[in-house]
Amino acid sequence: MNKPNRNPGQSPSPKRGEIYWVNLDPTVGSEIRKTRPCVVVSLTVINERRRTIVVVPLSSAGTPRPPLVIAIPSAGPGRTARIDQIRSVDKARLAKPHGMLDHADLNTVEHALRTVLGL
Repeated sequence: MNKPNRNPGQSPSPKRGEIYWVNLDPTVGSEIRKTRPCVVVSLTVINERRRTIVVVPLSSAGTPRPPLVIAIPSAGPGRTARIDQIRSVDKARLAKPHGMLDHADLNTVEHALRTVLGL
């Protein structure tokens, strides 16, 4: 039995590579905080069936330091992906769509994730 979407008007299944504004608060310690753009990295087929998605937060602050912080040109000037801040979030944290990574940048994110997670 399918569970109803708790967020009418929200996309029930964000696609891998899409960028959404996500409310990351509350946080603890050095976790990246506030509402910010995040790239969806979980598989679309999983996102269609679960209430949580896996995202990598984006930032406009800081210098790229691969593989933990990488430049993401298709997300905007000076944008970086904070690979070290990957997290699972409930879809209720999604605010609104913000775009899509291009294929090259999504490949760069995937490579950095494999490196950081030892996959």
